[in-house]
Amino acid sequence: MTTHDLLFELGGEELPPKSLKKLSQSLLDGMAAGLQEAGLNFSEARAYATPRRLAVIVRNLDSQQADKVVEKRGPALQAAYGPDGTPSKAALGFATSCAARFEQLETLETDKGAWLIFKQAVKGQATVDLIPDIIRQSLAQLPIAKRMRWGAYEHEFVRPVHNAVLLFGNEVIDTGILGLKTDRHSFGHRFLSPGAIELHHPNDYVDKLLAAKVTVDFAQRMQQIETGAQKAAAQLGGIAHIEDDLLEEVAALNEWPVPVVGNFDARFLALPQEVLITTMQSNQKYFPVKNAQGGLLPHFITFANIESSNPAAIRAGNERVVLPRLVDAEFFWNQDRKQSLANRVDRLKTIVFQKDLGSLFDKTERVAHLAGMIAERLDADAMLAKRAALLAKTDLMTLMVGEFANLQGTMGRYYAAADGEDAAVALALEEQYFPRQSGGEIPQAPVSVALALAEKIDTLAGIFSVGLIPTGDKDPYALRRATLGILRTVIENGLALDVVELLDAALAQFAHPFDKAETRQKVSGFIFDRLKGYCLDHGFSSDEFEAVLAINPTRPFDFWLRLKAVQAFRALPEAESLAAANKRIINILRKSEQVVAETIGTLIEAQEKNLLVAAETAETAIAPLLAEGNYPMALSRLAQLRDTVDAFFDHVMVNTDDEALRNSRLALLAKLSNQFLKIADISKLQA
Repeated sequence: MTTHDLLFELGGEELPPKSLKKLSQSLLDGMAAGLQEAGLNFSEARAYATPRRLAVIVRNLDSQQADKVVEKRGPALQAAYGPDGTPSKAALGFATSCAARFEQLETLETDKGAWLIFKQAVKGQATVDLIPDIIRQSLAQLPIAKRMRWGAYEHEFVRPVHNAVLLFGNEVIDTGILGLKTDRHSFGHRFLSPGAIELHHPNDYVDKLLAAKVTVDFAQRMQQIETGAQKAAAQLGGIAHIEDDLLEEVAALNEWPVPVVGNFDARFLALPQEVLITTMQSNQKYFPVKNAQGGLLPHFITFANIESSNPAAIRAGNERVVLPRLVDAEFFWNQDRKQSLANRVDRLKTIVFQKDLGSLFDKTERVAHLAGMIAERLDADAMLAKRAALLAKTDLMTLMVGEFANLQGTMGRYYAAADGEDAAVALALEEQYFPRQSGGEIPQAPVSVALALAEKIDTLAGIFSVGLIPTGDKDPYALRRATLGILRTVIENGLALDVVELLDAALAQFAHPFDKAETRQKVSGFIFDRLKGYCLDHGFSSDEFEAVLAINPTRPFDFWLRLKAVQAFRALPEAESLAAANKRIINILRKSEQVVAETIGTLIEAQEKNLLVAAETAETAIAPLLAEGNYPMALSRLAQLRDTVDAFFDHVMVNTDDEALRNSRLALLAKLSNQFLKIADISKLQA
C-alpha cells in the first residue's frame, strides 16, 4: 500500500495565547485518534502552532483503508430452522436485512452456542475521502469555552479563520473546512512577509514558513525566546528570569520573536522584588533580569513580533508603558506600610468567607485554635502559631494584594517583617499557601507547618460541612489541592500527625447545623482518596495501598512507612506464600460460625505447636520494632514464619469435629493473622 504525508493548516486571526498550546495538542490528538479509528496507519503525527495558525503534519499515512470482512450475527442456530428443517422467518428476515440469500449465510460455533452469521467483504475507503470528516470532528472537539461567529458565516470557531491548507502528498484534498475552500496556500508573517505561500508538498511547510519569517514549531520558538533572552541578559551582565508559563505565553504571542532590552529607574529596586517581577511578568509579559546572586537589575527583556528598523522606539515605548505600573506599585508599598497588619484584623469581619461559615475573621479564630493545637503536637511555639493565624489573611486588606492577588502571603511576609513581627510569624504568612502549585515547595518551619495545615484543614472540613463537595471538574474552593498540600506537608516533613484527629478538632468548631459523623466520614474518604493518588504517583501499586488502608491508619506519614514496608516485603521470596496463607486464614475466620477465643487451648499436632511457638517468638521480636515504626524489619521477621505456616496447612485440618480443638486452632490462626495486621493486611496483595 502506498503512503503519503498529510498537511493540514488552519490560519486566521490571533488565537488566545494562554490556550494556544492546549488547542494545538488537542487538534493533534483528535486527528491521530480519528486516523487510528479509521484503520489508517502512519509513522508520526506532529503539531505546529503560532498565534495565527494551527497545523498538523502526518508522516507516511496510508493512502487507503485495508479491505476487511464485516461479520453480522443473526439468530441462534436452534431458532434458524422450523420443525420441518426449512429456514425460519427469523433466519429469512436476517438474510433479507443483509441483502443476501439464505444460502449465503454461514454458521458460527462457539463454546456459548451456535449462530447464523453473514460475512461480507468491504473494500477500504480512500484516505482522501476520510480526512475531511476526521478534521471537522477534531475541530469540533477542541476545548473552546466560547465559540464565535464572524461576518455572515454560520460557522463557529475560537477566532475568525481565513485560510485552510489540506495536502495529501502533492495533491490538494478539495473540501470545505469552517466555510473555507481548502487549497495549498499558506501565509507568512503579517508584516514581514504577508503574501501567499504556495506549498507543493507537506515537506515544504516548515522551511517555506521560516523563509517567510514564521517559526511554526512551538517548541523551537520557545527555545529561540529563551536563548535570545539569555543572550540579551548576558550583554547586560545578568541572567534572564524565565518562568515556564510566561515563556509559553510569549511563544504564543510571537511568530518571529525578536528580543528588545528595556530599562527602568533603579529607585524601584527598593520595592520587594516579587512586586517588580509580578509587574513585569503579569502586566507586561517582560522577562526580568537578575544578577548572579539572584538580585534584580533595573532592566527587562521583552519580545517584539517584528524586525524593526527602529528598535530604540520599541524599547522607549515599553519603558514608557511599564513606568506607571512601577509608580503604582511604589505607591501601594509606601501606603500599606503606614498601617500594621495587626490593625487590619478587625476589617476581616467585613469579608465573607462562606455564608454558612462566617467571615474571614471567624475563619481566623478557628484557624488560630487549630494552629496552636498542631504547634503543640510538633513541640513548636503555640503562641507564635496563633499569632501567625491572627495575621494570616490581613494582607488581603492591603492595596498591593488588592492589585496583585497572586502576592497574597508574600506581601504578608514583607509587611509583618516591617511591623517587627517575629521572623517565624512573617515566614508563616507566606508559607501558609505552600505548595502553590503541583510539586511546589512545602512549608517546613514548624510555625509555618502549623498555620498551613490549620488553614487547609479548616477550609476542607468547613466546605464539606455545608455540602459543597467537589464533583467532576468543579472544585471552586480548590479542596483537592488543599488536601494534597496537607498530605505532602505531613508526609514529606515526616510528621507524626493524625489527620482524623485534626479533622475532628476542625469539625468541632463549626456552629451551624450539620451531621458531624457523616461529614467526618466523607472528608476522611476524600483525604484517603487523595492519598491513594499520591502514593500511586510515587510508584506504589493499588493492592499495596489497599493492604495498608485495610487496617485504617490515620497518620499519613505512618501510612507511608507501612506502605514502603509492604512494598519491600513483596520483593521477598516468602511474600507470595504468606500472602496466600493470610488470605486463607481470613477466609477461614470469616466463615467460622463461632466467636474466636482470645486464648489458645490444647494443641495436639507437632506442626501447630511449632506454629504457636514461632508466632509467640515473632510477637516478642517485632514488639520493639513496631514501637519505633520499623515496619520493614518487622515484616522481614514475620516472613521467617513461612515454612512453619506452610507446614501447618500441609498437616493440620482446622475445622475438625472436636470443637475444643477447632477453637484452639482458630485462635492460633487469629493470633498469627494479628501479627501481620499490626502492619498491614498482606492478604490484599495480588500474586
